[in-house]
Amino acid sequence: MKNKGLAVPYVIWMAIFVVVPLILVVIYAFHDGTRFTPDNFRVMGTYAAVFGRSFLLAAIATLICILVGYPVAWFLAREGPGMRRIATILIMLPMWMNFLLRTYSWMSILENTGLLNTLFQKIGLITLVNSIFGTNFTYFPMINTQGAIVLGMVYNYLPFMILPIFTVIEKIDPQLIEAAQDLGANSAVVFHKLIFPLSVPGILSGITMVFVPSVATFAISRLLGGGMVTLLGDLIETQFLGGAYNPYLGSAISLVMMVIVLVCMAVMNRFGEGEEEAMLL
Repeated sequence: MKNKGLAVPYVIWMAIFVVVPLILVVIYAFHDGTRFTPDNFRVMGTYAAVFGRSFLLAAIATLICILVGYPVAWFLAREGPGMRRIATILIMLPMWMNFLLRTYSWMSILENTGLLNTLFQKIGLITLVNSIFGTNFTYFPMINTQGAIVLGMVYNYLPFMILPIFTVIEKIDPQLIEAAQDLGANSAVVFHKLIFPLSVPGILSGITMVFVPSVATFAISRLLGGGMVTLLGDLIETQFLGGAYNPYLGSAISLVMMVIVLVCMAVMNRFGEGEEEAMLL
């Protein structure tokens, strides 16, 4: 009983700052300021393109994080403790900086007169491209594009893909790999039949930790997209803080986004459980 009593402050905190706000969001979503109505959900149909764009860019960023993060996690798992510590510090080092500062730094790198375009001009890459394709670029347009937003997502959330995969791969019993090799399996077969299936739970955790914040982001799209690319986070922020103040519509959009994300997480978790059951069999 004493141990349960220690959880009371946490339960109260969760109730006040998590449960109550969620209830308010649900109430606002079905209200228009005067009466309960589903009209807010009907209006959301006009923002279908924003929903599609947000989930598409988040999916692209998540896929890139998998393609980059898995080899890095594999490299970390195979290295010795010393190299592993150094590599982990290098991966986590940017996370010690403020999120906005990290994103602002990419603005100075990608802008039209920024670091990359200046470098491309110095080495003659822009001139070469103009001569090959007959274009007249003075700089490569990188900032205020969807590509810049995806880059910002990948840069900020990549560690959340690497670390779960690394943790799972690190725990794989080396004797399983040795047994597979003793039975005649080469490196490709060992990876395909053993290592990758066992690492699926880490991949699914990484997908959740990257995809969810990518869908809901607004700082990255605001800074690297320059307000030219509207995502769900920007749309919700506009409804609560912008000139189109409408917290009821903003709550409806937030509720639908939460439901979609929860469904995606449930599907991925179920898939992960199925993989684990198959491996046990």
